[in-house]
Amino acid sequence: MAEIRPIIWNDRGLTLLDQRLLPGEERYLACSTPGDVFDAIKNMAVRGAPAIGVSAAFAMVLAARIFMQEHTVSREDKGSFSWRPFQEEMQAAAHRLVEARPTAVNLSWGVARMLQKLAALEGLAAPGALLQELEKEAQAIFTEDIETNRAIGKHGAALLAKESTLLTHCNAGALATAGYGTALGVVRSAFAQGKVKKVFADETRPLLQGSRLTCWELQKEGIPVQLIVDGAAGHFLSSGEVDAVITGADRVAANGDAANKIGTYPLALMAREHQIPFYIAAPLSTVDLTIQSGREIVIEERDETEVLACGETALAPAGIRARNPAFDVTPARLVTALITEKGVIHAPDAAKIRQLFEGGV
Repeated sequence: MAEIRPIIWNDRGLTLLDQRLLPGEERYLACSTPGDVFDAIKNMAVRGAPAIGVSAAFAMVLAARIFMQEHTVSREDKGSFSWRPFQEEMQAAAHRLVEARPTAVNLSWGVARMLQKLAALEGLAAPGALLQELEKEAQAIFTEDIETNRAIGKHGAALLAKESTLLTHCNAGALATAGYGTALGVVRSAFAQGKVKKVFADETRPLLQGSRLTCWELQKEGIPVQLIVDGAAGHFLSSGEVDAVITGADRVAANGDAANKIGTYPLALMAREHQIPFYIAAPLSTVDLTIQSGREIVIEERDETEVLACGETALAPAGIRARNPAFDVTPARLVTALITEKGVIHAPDAAKIRQLFEGGV
């Protein structure tokens, strides 16, 4: 399997594969400040719910590192380190990072986990040890994400029959995570078992994550893929050429309603009409138990220029305005199963999701 490394952490800082340039160019962005990471998330150089959560966790480490450098705190100097201004700086960095994109809950989840770790470390004598512990926590989030995605892949593959043709939307692969994928993690696992005949990838307007990223990933790994325009999905679903639809999610409400890339909801409706399973693959960190239904999910609306032009090429007459919601919400009643690292929830609802958090399925 070709290794895809969208997120790299080392002593120099955080390095992110710039997904805006794919598939034409594989270029990495060096991020040395939380602001660099904020910009990469906001501008979608890094995207995908798990990936931005992991990136934000490392951004918190960068914030801690910069504070200590600016305040000339040595690794062992206990007298010059003051907890209160440090905590205030970390809280400010956290607040700023969460503002980058409002819909994907993994962003706030990753930041909150780092703040929880910070709170547990309060009073730690040596600043160097404090920084080391924060770095270990971010690295744990990174490692756990890959392990989680592999578990999702295993559970999801068990749902598929041999020689399945799958349809997916947007990109929920290695590029959207720490390196394996949720929806494409299921595809990878199933393909390794000889269960995947072919994958249809929606192009996913307006930023073309399906054509640019999903096709790039699957081609890189030798998984048969065919690109279709978003509007062609209904044709292939109705013609019997698709055995299952599988997507990721950016936030799942407590009742199982799921926000994902715009265009996912109509896919779920069409899959239900043609009695084709519609699966969502997502880690438990994407489930937001504080939101009772999809009606409470804040939908990010991005700049209209993403719709009105493709690169430098205008796609509409001058003066035309556009709307550009980045996500839509699929009601739980349309979801055949929610695939998580702890198992599969068939026909997800609030009670089943609560049970999963309390003890598994």
